[in-house]
Amino acid sequence: MASNPTSDALPGLPLLPGAGAKSRTRRSFRMLPGFGLTMGYTLVYVSLIVLLPLSAAFLRSAELGPEKFWQVITAPRVLASLRLSFGAALIAASLNGVFGFIIAWALTRQRFPARRLFDAIIDLPFALPTAVAGIALTALYAPNGWIGQLLLPLGIRVAYTPLGIVVALAFVSLPFVVRTLQPVLGDLDRELERAAETLGASSIQTFIWVVLPSIWPTLLTGVALGFSRAVGEYGSVIFIAGNIPMVSEIAPLMIMTKLEQYQYAEATAIAVVMLLASFALMFGINGLQLWAQRRRPAR
Repeated sequence: MASNPTSDALPGLPLLPGAGAKSRTRRSFRMLPGFGLTMGYTLVYVSLIVLLPLSAAFLRSAELGPEKFWQVITAPRVLASLRLSFGAALIAASLNGVFGFIIAWALTRQRFPARRLFDAIIDLPFALPTAVAGIALTALYAPNGWIGQLLLPLGIRVAYTPLGIVVALAFVSLPFVVRTLQPVLGDLDRELERAAETLGASSIQTFIWVVLPSIWPTLLTGVALGFSRAVGEYGSVIFIAGNIPMVSEIAPLMIMTKLEQYQYAEATAIAVVMLLASFALMFGINGLQLWAQRRRPAR
């Protein structure tokens, strides 16, 4: 009696070529044991933690009706707070995209005293309570603070202005850019850089044509993460902003004000606008990342 070639194969080893062997292997192979169970847990957990709260925000804001919803989100004070929150977050994320790259490059490519200590300090905004960060920044940049009193004779006011909001948002979102770039810069093939230098390329040309195309999608990812973190920041901004209506009042503070006045539907309406705007920007950035990856030359 002929033996079945598939029954003698050891588990986990590729089967010999034969009728139905490849299809049977595909049916029995699992990248993760218990995939169906783990996927079920994943869907349940994501639904409870993410999807249900977001759905509740949409449902609660729907109680207002289209006309009232439009009146709430187009109120001058709400529009001013939304412009400030998204504008300051975009500026802070852009600044961190530049200086975060420089910091990640120095930590990855350079060797200097206390480099490990400096590297650990980058994670400080992750561990530091946001209220503590806000108090510290206000103490530094207030008109009588250590840095604020030096800037005041130059006509630069940081605390209690939109500029102070940008400073606070840059502080809390910097680690996202640095930590996203560091692994990519560490794994970057330096042979390509040496080859470009051998062919006569300058340092700037090597960076533009060799390094930047390799890190561009990752840099966009870090900036997007920093932007997402900055848009919803509340604790570190509330102290340094001054909270002046139409000047330095952020959208999260508007939501808190509505909640304190028991206007829950109005608060969720503002939250929904922020959520939709954040989704739109994230989708746009992801599309730009895909475009950059497709244009990257094949190696």
